[in-house]
Amino acid sequence: MSSCCHQPEPEDPSCCGSKRRIDLIFWGSLIIVIAAYIGHLTAHDQLVPHPRLFSFTHGVFELMNKMWWGLLVGIAALAFLTAVPREFVASVLGKGGSISGLFRATGAGLLLDLCNHGILMVGMKLYERGASLGQVFAFLIASPWNSLSLTLILVALIGIKWTLIILILSAVVALITGFIADRLVAAGILPKNPNAQDLPEGFSFFPEAKARWRATKLTRSFLTTTLLTALRESRMIIRWILFGAVMAAALRALVPLEAFGHWFGPSLLGLALTFVAATIIEVCSEGSSPIAADLITRADAPGNGFAFLMAGASTDYTEIMALKETTRSWKATLALPLLTSPQILLIAWILNQTNV
Repeated sequence: MSSCCHQPEPEDPSCCGSKRRIDLIFWGSLIIVIAAYIGHLTAHDQLVPHPRLFSFTHGVFELMNKMWWGLLVGIAALAFLTAVPREFVASVLGKGGSISGLFRATGAGLLLDLCNHGILMVGMKLYERGASLGQVFAFLIASPWNSLSLTLILVALIGIKWTLIILILSAVVALITGFIADRLVAAGILPKNPNAQDLPEGFSFFPEAKARWRATKLTRSFLTTTLLTALRESRMIIRWILFGAVMAAALRALVPLEAFGHWFGPSLLGLALTFVAATIIEVCSEGSSPIAADLITRADAPGNGFAFLMAGASTDYTEIMALKETTRSWKATLALPLLTSPQILLIAWILNQTNV
């Protein structure tokens, strides 16, 4: 199903189609996770003679025990965000091509709690509404894994120290990339956004927000509807978290710790393989978080974990094609991976060296 179908207010309802398909990723991952969790909880001794199966069920059991509270808090955060009109997200971006506009776009990306495929749809709409190319780049790079729910999950998986380090560095990459992109546009090397326009005359965010708040009645019906919407929208995020947990547990079961550390360890080969894997594997950012956590904790390669999280935001082919379709320019599209990849690899290499 198209990711636009998961948006609270899809602007093009036709993209959702008239029939809802069975979400095989969600239901398949959910069934596997429940079966593995219950199996490890109730048949622990029977699974011990089967080391790979035991390792898989133990991996699922351990990951879900660490992530459950982050999921609940994330759903609560999403309940709040679903009540915020999308035009306010666009308005906080500010003037395109400015430093303040880049900081606003990065901040919006950090705060918007959506899967990277949902974020991609929002980012393309922001470009259509007049955001600069640099702002769109900063928004896309900062947002895919830096949402509140995923940040909380990463805290549970790798600790507050590494979570904050990766969070700050990803924001730095977003700001640098956005700044360079806007300068290239100003120099005529990259095309300008033909949709660029000023905000409506007299528009002020805080007065508008206050007016909306006064008009909002916190009735039981409103709160119930908001919560149900959040639960429905959070399914998009949860499906990939479950899928990522299954993949991470499968890696633990199939790849011995020694081999995992050898192939994806803190070496140039391990970093290169990690970057290639993150580029090829089509996994939503929520699904990549448990895998990135394993790269940091099991392979002892924090740089590889950072690269795995960030490469999907800069080299994912769905993002590349969406950018091409929206900007109608290969130069603008390919600027994203060309500007971000060297930064990601350099930072990842430094992180691996400092951790040795």
